[in-house]
Amino acid sequence: MSSTRTALVIGGGIAGPVAALALRNAGVEATVYEAHPSTADGVGGSLAIAPNGQAALEVVGARDAAEAGSIPLHRSALSFGGREVELPHLAGLPPMRLVQRGDLYRALHDLAASRGVRTEYGKRLVAAEERADGVTARFADGTSAGADVLVGADGVHSVVRKLIDPDAPDPGYTGVLGFEGVADHRVRRESGSLTFTFGKRAYYLYWPRPDGRTGWGANLPQERPMPLAEAREVPPEEWLRLLREAYGDDDPGGDLMRSTPADLLQVSGSLHILPHVPRWHSRRMVLVGDAVHAPSNSSGQGASLAVESAVELARCLRDLPDPRSAFDAYERSRRPRVEKVAARAAKTNTLKAPGPVARVLMPFLMRLLLRTALDPEKAFGAEQRYRIDWDASVRAAETDVEAAPGA
Repeated sequence: MSSTRTALVIGGGIAGPVAALALRNAGVEATVYEAHPSTADGVGGSLAIAPNGQAALEVVGARDAAEAGSIPLHRSALSFGGREVELPHLAGLPPMRLVQRGDLYRALHDLAASRGVRTEYGKRLVAAEERADGVTARFADGTSAGADVLVGADGVHSVVRKLIDPDAPDPGYTGVLGFEGVADHRVRRESGSLTFTFGKRAYYLYWPRPDGRTGWGANLPQERPMPLAEAREVPPEEWLRLLREAYGDDDPGGDLMRSTPADLLQVSGSLHILPHVPRWHSRRMVLVGDAVHAPSNSSGQGASLAVESAVELARCLRDLPDPRSAFDAYERSRRPRVEKVAARAAKTNTLKAPGPVARVLMPFLMRLLLRTALDPEKAFGAEQRYRIDWDASVRAAETDVEAAPGA
């Protein structure tokens, strides 16, 4: 029988509420502590929920709520140098869903609250003290809280990661700034399609919206990283000027940038990924989601992997007798999978922000990418068919890597 009865979940974004819901299903009372003073309604751009992420959300009863208002993507294509290739989808799987991060956040937050999960705001973690029988979190406002375990779901710039290991790696800069907007321009694509485009100077993607306009996301190469606060201090008109210079000669990129109003531009700042994280946990603290595995957005798996890890952690804490054995089993289960996805996405990043050598090799790299992408089972089968069997019992030596139950 597990000795874990209570948990502090640090971070109220995506992984945090899912972890709290899964822990509650596992018989662990979890409270979420969010650093920001209030909810994050309407904050953030779009993200994809892959079939494996949808399945993980279903485990905690959050799938329908999370998908409400999302766009099912039945068709996707890759475009380069005027050539467009449709990307085949895996047979027997539901389509990927495109959802606003703010909408997903609200759905998960509301669901967690309805299930009795308490969220406390304005709780910025500054320290944690581990004991043989539990852990105490200390917050910047002078308050503290104690529980059997502490779950770090506090994102790519995680405080918990550094508390577990002061020498833990910092996030790595991908070399691009992220933007998203809504253009008053109708593209020649059917609803439910997503086009990934390598423009003449930079990468972007776009999709038709139900209202007839076009949503788009752009990765603009930049040498130095720029914190989000700094990026948002730049007037949106100035960012649009730079975006129009970068994409002005692309079709339809130029039209998309020129027809995007300044008030419909979202700035995401520098995009980061996490390198290999040596320590996922200590005696009483453990990491989930972007705090421990933050693949590039090229993966299309960031949110889905975060949800999976939250569910798997709860499953391990449910079935194993103490936090240490649960954390060990959780890491063995998750590390090979998430690092494999991150490695795949890192290869795509070289195409988004190519250096001088990569620009010369771009035609060759694209042909190689197209050949890989056209074999969907080889490229994405193991990722998207992955399923967590919540009802199966976890063993202390469990190492379900890609052949997860139900895969």
